[in-house]
Amino acid sequence: MSKISTKDTIKRRTIDDMKALGIHKPQYNRLIDIYARLVHEYLKLSEEFEKSGSEYQTFTAAGGAKKSPIVATLESLRKDIISYSDRLCLNPKSLESVTAEKESNSKLASLLKDI
Repeated sequence: MSKISTKDTIKRRTIDDMKALGIHKPQYNRLIDIYARLVHEYLKLSEEFEKSGSEYQTFTAAGGAKKSPIVATLESLRKDIISYSDRLCLNPKSLESVTAEKESNSKLASLLKDI
């Protein structure tokens, strides 16, 4: 039985992480959805790669070796995930350049809170 998180679980956890960092906005959800799909696909392929014996190379008819298709796909997904994680400020380097928004209450809300 697979232990891979579903795309929806990855999306929900990503949103929770972004909220905890103070950087989530609902407008980002489409981008988060793409990111979650990439991560899910990466996890599925990684598991498949391990189950198949982790073959890094395949051999051509001429006797040469080349990178196996699954390794090439994993590398491509990894690059895409890094790109999206940068855009979503989910890694330390990209988070350095962002100022987290703090929820601000209206003056009315502040007055009502004090009552």
